[in-house]
Amino acid sequence: MATTSSNTPSSQQPKRQRPANAEEEHANLNESDEEMFAQLDSTVFKRFFYYASPYKKAMLIATLAVVGFTLANLAVPLLVKFGIDSAIGKDNFSLLRIIAASMVGVAAVYWFTNYLQSVLITRVALTVLYDIRADMFLQLQRLALSFSDKTPIGALMARMFGDVGALQEMLESSIEIIGDLLTLVGIVVILLLLDFQLALFTLALVPALFLIRVIWQPFARRAFLRMRRNSSVVGVYLDQNVSGIRVVQALNRQKENTGIMGGKVHTYFWSAVRASRLGGVLMPTVELMTGAALAIVLIVGGGRVLSESIEIGTMVAFLLYVQRFFEPIRTLTMHYAALQRAVASGHRIFELLDIPLDIADKPEAKPIGDVDGRVEFKNVTFGYNPERPILRNISFVAEPGQTIALVGPTGSGKTSITALAHRFYDVQEGSISIDGQDIRDVTQESIGHVMGMVLQEPFLFSKSVLENVSYNTENATREDVVAACKIIGAHDFVMQLDEGYDTTLEQRGSNLSVGQRQLLSFARALVADPKILVLDEATANIDSYTERIIQDALKKLLEGRTALVIAHRLSTIRNSNQIIVVQDGEIVEKGTHDELVSATGLYAQLWQTNYTSFDDIAGNADAITGAPVSST
Repeated sequence: MATTSSNTPSSQQPKRQRPANAEEEHANLNESDEEMFAQLDSTVFKRFFYYASPYKKAMLIATLAVVGFTLANLAVPLLVKFGIDSAIGKDNFSLLRIIAASMVGVAAVYWFTNYLQSVLITRVALTVLYDIRADMFLQLQRLALSFSDKTPIGALMARMFGDVGALQEMLESSIEIIGDLLTLVGIVVILLLLDFQLALFTLALVPALFLIRVIWQPFARRAFLRMRRNSSVVGVYLDQNVSGIRVVQALNRQKENTGIMGGKVHTYFWSAVRASRLGGVLMPTVELMTGAALAIVLIVGGGRVLSESIEIGTMVAFLLYVQRFFEPIRTLTMHYAALQRAVASGHRIFELLDIPLDIADKPEAKPIGDVDGRVEFKNVTFGYNPERPILRNISFVAEPGQTIALVGPTGSGKTSITALAHRFYDVQEGSISIDGQDIRDVTQESIGHVMGMVLQEPFLFSKSVLENVSYNTENATREDVVAACKIIGAHDFVMQLDEGYDTTLEQRGSNLSVGQRQLLSFARALVADPKILVLDEATANIDSYTERIIQDALKKLLEGRTALVIAHRLSTIRNSNQIIVVQDGEIVEKGTHDELVSATGLYAQLWQTNYTSFDDIAGNADAITGAPVSST
């Protein structure tokens, strides 16, 4: 992967321990979700309202439309009552025509207000979801690499799309929930006003229904949370297998991975089935209550009609209101299932948004400004786990225009040094400064403007060659890109592509060779024109022929720039101003190529054995020299 800006924080990742197996990874996700629920359970709805607050006017109009919609819905049974008792019962045909016309008018109001609230709330919901996704994306761009190191991409994608998508259903139904609640309250008030005694008999079943719901709620909440967790686990495993498909096929792991995936999908399936069962258990209960309430109205109300205690229109109105009373309860039950899913998703979304920024600008931080390119490490100690430092007392100075080479065995800490220079991580002890300014005292964005990186594994986006090379330089012209590619030696093969610089690259630039991808990453760095350049084994994946092509280009690329270069090929750093040999997180040698070759240390042994790998030399240095590796 290659980049020239801090705007791509995932560009530099230390090696990390993966979970030993899928069960351990699943357990880690579960632990995260439990912590999340403990922290955010009381704040989710408040956060939703915060995102909706800029759209108060639209929500107010939608709420007024819901009130009109509810009043129209409640008016129909009353019109039926008056039609039966006052018109039909008294042979008043004129009044009956007026009531019939009123019912048509009420239906029109019902249609208009229903349409208005649906359109407005859908627009608000989509806008809120856009804002949430934008904030999530911004947060992912700002989080320290320590978060990316520990979080599977699949889990992030599940939150970015699956969880945010679950909110849409809840947000779009929120106005309906308000309407249902208003309908319930309105029906209770009307029933009590029509006939207090019959209303008490009719509503006697409601407390039992709410008791059932209270008992059901915690079981449903856990079930929906478990379903979301298992969905995330499936997404993580799918992402890993799709990303590593070449390795999977090369190692013939299709059958085993299919079995593991089947187990995860099976677990998700049954958790979804359980959530579905719990989500649907209230519906038959509500239907049972509806039937029982209608039976009460028929028996009690019918008896009172026969005894002439109430009019028949009142009993018919009661029957219509009872049906309307339990209808919003049914819809609220359905909405509650969606609400459970949305709350579970909301917890996961706000957990991501609430992750503190480990690497954050100080309130008084200012842009670093124009720099000469002097980089100084002073007694730097650092560890991804603070209790186990991997770098200890690292001190060196790169003067403006100098090339400083970092060499050493794999895992010695070279890449971590360059990551600290770009402030992907903060040092635990000591300091790093650019032109005398501590990088913790300046803005991270400004560091990205003066420091570029070209890494061992070039990363290209599914964009045109032109867009990839000018990725970090907004004002770069086509001429600038072409000139950079000519200097680097990439112009010829680019022009052989179907559409030249306008050719859209496949995923990760897979339609190019590794060497060609790296040449484009070099061109990207040249176009960005940073004052300080980091090359992290940037020629490791380039063949000897291609390496010869870019040697002259590298001289032009590094001209006038301070460079920190990590390399295993010593031929690429032979002319460096200073070579720093790092082993086990400490500097064991410093000097020019000639000085280190003249010594009897690790670098000399590497050179004398004709570029044998550093890992072999580090393990056998004592045997070769007869003494421990010395430090200069």
